[in-house]
Amino acid sequence: MDLFIAVVRRISTYCGIVAALLVGSAVLVVCQMVVLRYFLGASTIWQTEYVTFSLVGATFIGGPYVALVKGHVNVDLVPLAVGPRGRLRLAIIASVVALLFSVIASVTGLELWLEAWEGGWRTDTVWSLPLWIPYLPMPIGFGLMALQYLVDILCLLKGDEMPFGIQPEEPR
Repeated sequence: MDLFIAVVRRISTYCGIVAALLVGSAVLVVCQMVVLRYFLGASTIWQTEYVTFSLVGATFIGGPYVALVKGHVNVDLVPLAVGPRGRLRLAIIASVVALLFSVIASVTGLELWLEAWEGGWRTDTVWSLPLWIPYLPMPIGFGLMALQYLVDILCLLKGDEMPFGIQPEEPR
């Protein structure tokens, strides 16, 4: 089980790197687009779509990394009020709900991706990008995020992680 946890955490870390590279490439493409349009007077064809799709892809692909580092918004008023046992229960319930959501979103994204693949869907622009390409990060990102939440649940049950990252109180 420790090997599974380590592999999923490593994959989630790589997802963060890929997401950062996608955002960085979008920034470079925007700079290139500005130079082409405003300084050289040339038209741009693919740049706007690339930037949009790469930022959306970075959001989906970066999800597992955000779950790994607990970078999501967390309201800790209730966990602080319920004590250690209640905290553990709340953390498991929250992780199970997030796992179920991620599985449902991954399956739905996979169905959408498959429909675009089989239907030969393309964007309605001059670039005419096959839509399966920008749809692919949805099932991949949510599928990997489901694995990350499964790892979170396993770590909570094993006692490897503190629920909500809240350390036990020191006796006074």
